[in-house]
Amino acid sequence: MSTGTKVDGLGGVIVATALPYREDASAPAGLAVDYDRYAEHCRWLVDNGCRGVGPNGSLGEYSSLTDDERRRVARTAVEAVGGDGVVVVGVHGPGSHQARHWAELAAEDGADGVLCLPPTMYRANRGEVIAHFEAVASVGLPVMVYNNPIDTKVDLTPDLLAEIAQIDNVVAVKEFSGDVRRVLEIREKAPGLEVVAGADDCTLEALLMGATGWFAGFPNVFPAESAELFALATEGRLREARALYEPLVAAFRWDSRTEFVQAIKLGMDMVGRYGGPCRPPRGPLTDEHRAQAAADMERAITALRERRSAA
Repeated sequence: MSTGTKVDGLGGVIVATALPYREDASAPAGLAVDYDRYAEHCRWLVDNGCRGVGPNGSLGEYSSLTDDERRRVARTAVEAVGGDGVVVVGVHGPGSHQARHWAELAAEDGADGVLCLPPTMYRANRGEVIAHFEAVASVGLPVMVYNNPIDTKVDLTPDLLAEIAQIDNVVAVKEFSGDVRRVLEIREKAPGLEVVAGADDCTLEALLMGATGWFAGFPNVFPAESAELFALATEGRLREARALYEPLVAAFRWDSRTEFVQAIKLGMDMVGRYGGPCRPPRGPLTDEHRAQAAADMERAITALRERRSAA
């Protein structure tokens, strides 16, 4: 299986896709993956201006899937996007052997690249982190390493990234520390490494500092506007970018909260897409969180509706 896509880096807007479920008493937690709906969603994102999709990330609830489901999700994304976009598959695993295994399957199934966290089950040291990425990169696909020190307790600092960037096939870093000062420092210390904005609520700041991509959550809700925001920022049209970005930031902040999956799925439901439930361990939003998230989403939806009416 092959997308036929020629990959020029892993920049642009690549959407960490949310995963739809349907009720099925025989499936884990009574929820079966709805592959048809997922394929339609991947296609919709690309058709609305996003460069590609990223199945099996945290937003895609990869850790709640069976092995068979996880592979089928990746294959579904590749088939749905075809040659019209890139597919960057999450290959996160507790150890390098698991992560490499998922990278091998991604290559076999036609992925254009992989996204990989450090070892996920404990706080790995510097040598273990490097060995982990060496194993994944040895498969041959372009690798975007993922710095998420909040969840992994491993911080891919700019000096560590400078060393990781020397590994063949490591081409990018998804930067989720929330510290936009790092964009310039990474560019200085690892000039050949693409810096990709990873936290939606500091995306504009990261892009203005030279990030060349956005591996994003909220384009699941607002794909066309997210693609436009990326274009405005990377073209240096700051006034227009701010006018689009500022009404969205309250919603975007949910991307950095514990309940980000549930909140983004709520946003999808509110704009007429299908978000639906999550599998355990993620439960429904509390009444308080749901009310706040809905208010933040409604502000963004209203602002975008008014913007379209004025255009």
